[in-house]
Amino acid sequence: MGLKNIILFASLCLPAIIFSQETEEEIVYIEETDHKVSYPNRITARAYYVNTSNSIILKDRFSDLFFNLEPNKQNRIGASVSFRGLSASYSFAPDFLAENEDNEHSRLFNFSLRNFFGKHFMQTFDIFNEKGFYLKLNNDDAISVYLPNTNNFKIGGATSYIWNENFSFRAITSQDEKQLKSTGSFIPRIVYYYTKFNLEGESGTDGSYIDSSYYSFDIAFAPSYYYNFVPTKNLLLSAGASAGIGLNRSKSEGEDPLVTLLTELNFRGSATYDIDNLYLGAHYSYLILNHAADRTSRIKDNIPYFQIFVGYRFKAPKSLVQFADKMEGKLNEEIDKIKS
Repeated sequence: MGLKNIILFASLCLPAIIFSQETEEEIVYIEETDHKVSYPNRITARAYYVNTSNSIILKDRFSDLFFNLEPNKQNRIGASVSFRGLSASYSFAPDFLAENEDNEHSRLFNFSLRNFFGKHFMQTFDIFNEKGFYLKLNNDDAISVYLPNTNNFKIGGATSYIWNENFSFRAITSQDEKQLKSTGSFIPRIVYYYTKFNLEGESGTDGSYIDSSYYSFDIAFAPSYYYNFVPTKNLLLSAGASAGIGLNRSKSEGEDPLVTLLTELNFRGSATYDIDNLYLGAHYSYLILNHAADRTSRIKDNIPYFQIFVGYRFKAPKSLVQFADKMEGKLNEEIDKIKS
């Protein structure tokens, strides 16, 4: 597992446990409306198992031929901490999980950050860094080659506006809110990603070596709709999807930049069981970015994501609550000055 990973994992979990020892009666820990409960002064901590990757499919426009660049996938465990809508997480791939046994020369780093602003705005930020890919022809495992030095870097996220104040996205993602009544919301989003892909490896029978880079920038307007279904007091089932359109700007070494139409599809589902301050559940999502690579081929950029988690809400210490209140007060003052 490694001492470094153990320390990073513990650094996310231990503060929440330590903070829970301090209680202040004057601090409001629960705010409730007819549709949801929020926990403004609680720290929500969780441990999780996750499987995610970023694969690329290059397809010929005039035939059924396509190449699949699929990373050497890894199962990961990690931890996350959320407070006042700000979430951070860290995960790593331990050697004792079966799928990680052949990952000696591969790497996957994924960092996610989510923040909520006021009642409506949500900001997500993601980083993917992968090394070690399988190049497959028509997704046939028998016609494949492993490229240990091929790597992919992706950074980006989305800015979203949650239309319905009664709908809780936090109940899905960070569990610092709890949905009490079934409701849905239209959520328009702006999605943006920058990708750098380096293809390295032997080209085949002639033994020549390929070292080529591909750069891509995506931006799309992606309206979405999500629905939170509450069949019982402690169970939440959620599902949603988005379909977007935008532009992609891509460039390969030795070629001019190309600007083409981009389409975006995203599907998401989750289930959460929440009793008192203990919660557990699972998430699944699949993001597809589709655009032309050149006049004869198209690229489909895929990011599947699956997570199982268990967590607990701890009371935040008075010092942390006061600091957060002070920062929010300054932010509101600046917003008022801009409005005036």
